[in-house]
Amino acid sequence: MKKIMLNDGNSIPTIGFGTYKATEEEAIAAIKFAIQKGYRLFDTAAKYENEVVVGAGIRNSGIPREALFITTKLWREELGYNEAKQAFEKSLRLLQLDYIDLYLIHWPANARNYDNWQKANADAWKAMEELQAVGKIKSIGVSNFFPAHLDALMQTATIKPVLNQIEFHPGYWQPEVTAYCRQHDIAVEAWSPLARGRVFNNPLLQSLAEKYNKSVSQICLRWIIAHGAIPIPKSTTNNRIEENIDVFDFNLTKEEIAAINTLPQMGFSGELPDIWPERLPLVD
Repeated sequence: MKKIMLNDGNSIPTIGFGTYKATEEEAIAAIKFAIQKGYRLFDTAAKYENEVVVGAGIRNSGIPREALFITTKLWREELGYNEAKQAFEKSLRLLQLDYIDLYLIHWPANARNYDNWQKANADAWKAMEELQAVGKIKSIGVSNFFPAHLDALMQTATIKPVLNQIEFHPGYWQPEVTAYCRQHDIAVEAWSPLARGRVFNNPLLQSLAEKYNKSVSQICLRWIIAHGAIPIPKSTTNNRIEENIDVFDFNLTKEEIAAINTLPQMGFSGELPDIWPERLPLVD
């Protein structure tokens, strides 16, 4: 599988496998099948409460550890220097791994949940930099950070985030955040790449699927990859797992990419990092 070079010299596969809400038995079976079909990037998080089973799926895969790229995340209630180190060690223990390829701050602190949100993020980041320095983490990054959060973080950081994992799908792809990350050589990873299923009935995406003899899911994933972002679709169904990685034998035209870019909002989670824990009302 092709890879994207990160700003620290490490590289990450161009598509990954999400595990959000995957339960024990289905997660292990799905990971094993995904590895057989060529997936090498696997995404989990402490908040998903499935690091034990994700680790088991990885260890049972028969693939050498160094051939896999494993991401987990620091939950937003653990932001702080000591808290971050303790949370990381717990994740490492649950996964039963010697190191993590990519460790992310799952959501930034903000003015609504921390008296000094800048310091909370900075302290967690300092802990992550130290964990990277001793080899427990290969690369460090963030998730759901707006440019304001990144600007504040870089006031004290000595290492720039390699990646920002954000909600990114047709109907809600955060072009301003995406452009900021591109400008600062920060990779973008796309969570909820299929818009919580809202994309499947869209006429434009259906017509493109018919044109290319592909599924709507494949059109969405190809569009994300065309933006230089890394989709991490989640499925526990074998045919969909196989389908989601079969997206490298066609290309959308510039006009088709532009048309998808302008689709009206759909599938938005309602979650915004600067107002959490509140959510915006959903409109679809």
